[in-house]
Amino acid sequence: MLRVLYLVHDICEPAVRRRVMMLKAGGARVTLAGFRRSSASPADLGDVVPVDLGTTKDAGFGQRIAAVARVAMTIQGRLGGDGVPDVIVCRNLEMLALAARLRALYAWARVPVAYECLDIHRLMLREDALGAAMRALERYLARDVSLLMTSSPAFVRHYFRARNQVSSPVELLENKHFEPMETGGNALHRLERAPWRIGWFGALRCRRSLLTLADFVRAMDGRFEVVLRGKPALTAIPDFHDIVAAEPHLRFEGPYRNPEDIADIYREVHFSWVVDYFEAGLNSSWLLPNRLYEGCRFGAIPIAVAGTETALFLRHRGIGVQLPDLSTDQLVEMLGDMDTTTVEQLRGKVLEQDRKTWTFDGEDCRKLVTLLSRLNLHPPEASMKPA
Repeated sequence: MLRVLYLVHDICEPAVRRRVMMLKAGGARVTLAGFRRSSASPADLGDVVPVDLGTTKDAGFGQRIAAVARVAMTIQGRLGGDGVPDVIVCRNLEMLALAARLRALYAWARVPVAYECLDIHRLMLREDALGAAMRALERYLARDVSLLMTSSPAFVRHYFRARNQVSSPVELLENKHFEPMETGGNALHRLERAPWRIGWFGALRCRRSLLTLADFVRAMDGRFEVVLRGKPALTAIPDFHDIVAAEPHLRFEGPYRNPEDIADIYREVHFSWVVDYFEAGLNSSWLLPNRLYEGCRFGAIPIAVAGTETALFLRHRGIGVQLPDLSTDQLVEMLGDMDTTTVEQLRGKVLEQDRKTWTFDGEDCRKLVTLLSRLNLHPPEASMKPA
């Protein structure tokens, strides 16, 4: 059984839980270690008991660097008696630093490292001395990485290859819905007439999206409503709850379990909001978010903005609604006249797609673990060529 040490920046993040579940479903034995961004307890991980490395802060980059430096001196002891792993998977740059430290401590075992990077932090893209220093640090730490796992080809085109950050082979590991066994049915529970519901689920961090949606539902005067679920990024939208409370057609319904609740929450909406202007023109324009795959899997019509990797993805498949720009006027123009016939047609195009476009199943889990198991034997062939 492959022994995977999974180093993460936030043991409470839902995506971390999903990856642990995927590795286990693929046949790996997982040791999870990482920091946390809140005092909340991690979600149920079954027999995996995370090694808590301490608390770090959102938007507190200096504090996180100090925390990593402190932990690096004691990381081997903190991991207890689990022994030397067969492979280390590290999520994000700060954990790559810890992986490099462990690799040095385990030098005799030649433990391979897989670098999982699913977002490009804005600090990495600054065109000043700080940005250059951060990129140089990443190149240095990644010099011996055996595999880069990333979720969008645009990250490779615009960053990793364009700036020569990582020379290892690349595995495209999209943010698909984890579905080890097919969930029965994929249509809405019912397709009634207006009000049409737009679901915005996951990390709620885009203030521009929230304000635009608030203006839109106010202009539609009850024909549309927006359902929000997940974790609001209060560092980015400190008045999130005040904005929602002021709009009768905005509803925040709290967190949800991923993947257990995904089918139910998306079946209750007609459209899925896959717009993100949090880092417009950079990471937000390049990513392919979880909500894209999750919503489409269960028949929600994706709404994107032209010029992004998400819009390109949807255009290639002939599905979804693409806004020329993010504005209330554009939303009114593109969605304001929606009727049942149009919604059924748009939804039908989504449901016609191959389920594997949206899901990561048991077979995919086994392939991932097999790929990781081979890192000790020989370098993997790159499974994705940047376009």
